Amino acid sequence: MISVARLVALVGLAGLVPFLAGTTLLLLAPDPGPAIRAGFYLYSAGILAFMAGAYWPLAMQLEERSYPLSPMVMLLLSQAFFLLAGLGLLLDGPARALLYGLGFLALYLVDARGLRDYWPAWYLRLRLGLTLAVVICQGLVGLAR
Repeated sequence: MISVARLVALVGLAGLVPFLAGTTLLLLAPDPGPAIRAGFYLYSAGILAFMAGAYWPLAMQLEERSYPLSPMVMLLLSQAFFLLAGLGLLLDGPARALLYGLGFLALYLVDARGLRDYWPAWYLRLRLGLTLAVVICQGLVGLAR
């Protein structure tokens, strides 16, 4: 049986594939066309909203525990990241990449700072690596022609 940590790492790394593929195509393909960029940002929005969705069940558990973030804050953060993901789809150019880059970074900071005692240390290390890879991809795509 596969451990939870290994399964999460495999799924997390698999989730990087569309970011890496989209970035590579946008940087190296002679004429990648608008569909590649649109797909990259649609995937970015989906993953940002998906990751923020984890805060809902967390908020329901926090009521019986004492963590730095209240259930109301967790629910509001979840909604804020969801709205941020949707807003990014309405933007163009480097502003879109900046918004998503900052969004993914902020999502990690909420986990690493506000929920540090909730998550296992291995998860936060994994998230840091995945987040940095996604932020770099956002920056490269934002700078691509």
